[in-house]
Amino acid sequence: MENNCITTVQDFKMEQPAKWCPGCGGHAVLAAIQRALPETGIEKEKVVFVSGIGCSSRFPYYINTYGFHGLHGRGAAIATGIKLANPELSVWLVTGDGDSMAIGGNHFIHLLRRNLDIKILLFNNKIYGLTKGQYSPTTPKGSVTKSSPDGTIEDPFLPGELAMGAQGNFFARVVDTDLEMMKEVFIQAARHKGTALVEVLQNCVIFNDDIHAEITSKELRAENQLYLKHGEPMLFGKNKELGLIQEGTRFKVVKVGENGVKKEDILIHNALDHDDTRDYMLVRLSRPEFPIAMGVIRSCEASVYDDMMYKQMAEVRSKSSIKTVDDLLCSGNTFSME
Repeated sequence: MENNCITTVQDFKMEQPAKWCPGCGGHAVLAAIQRALPETGIEKEKVVFVSGIGCSSRFPYYINTYGFHGLHGRGAAIATGIKLANPELSVWLVTGDGDSMAIGGNHFIHLLRRNLDIKILLFNNKIYGLTKGQYSPTTPKGSVTKSSPDGTIEDPFLPGELAMGAQGNFFARVVDTDLEMMKEVFIQAARHKGTALVEVLQNCVIFNDDIHAEITSKELRAENQLYLKHGEPMLFGKNKELGLIQEGTRFKVVKVGENGVKKEDILIHNALDHDDTRDYMLVRLSRPEFPIAMGVIRSCEASVYDDMMYKQMAEVRSKSSIKTVDDLLCSGNTFSME
């Protein structure tokens, strides 16, 4: 379906202000999606934002589209129903690390596995913010929180790993401090046919402030972020002087110009190649040895659930003698009252 409707940022704004905390990363995500949607050409009346429970899940109230505020962890199920009943809609699921990785974990992985044409914005601030600071499934091990006063003893989930394990075909990661990066990636997600998961590394100024500072601060972001773009070398650093090469089964950080390393030696990112091993390695890049991979890490074509469902329904109907409800009621063992 071709999208060529002309809209503006203002079309997606509400009159009332968003009631997130001042400084919350949610404000930047909202601004980025309001800038991205006009560039997709999708009619405003065909956009729906669905959410579960949590700070992130107030999103549908703050954007001028259709919206559905659901139950904790159940946004994926609601979004699935909306998309299957209205395949012409652009359906976005907004969720948090608690909403999607804990109580909604089962729905989350099956949405990715089925590959419905739904976009997911996963706000990952690594804490339960709405309920005042308990650790979540993505909180780093050892973190002291209100529910782990002596430090967590659990290994956290990496949403990207879950996406790969659930056979997800689109995974991207962005930071809430880079409006342009978010806008670019949200547009790519909107244009992807199938489930597109975007993990937003978001700051919670009240209960987990500076949780992503190591990769978002002005002093460190160039050295600690690798913004991947399809077809471009995996370079990072203030002057793009650092890069990734592969030695055996492992990545290695090198400096262009040192030890005979040339720019041509640096790996080229191929987001369209469904390479489980390399995608998984990129998702798992971690500090201090490596930068954190940002941008669209995987964007592969695959059969889409909603398309297949409607195709199957048409095939079954074409072969069936039952065309109407009356046909159904009059089929099989029936009798007449005289």
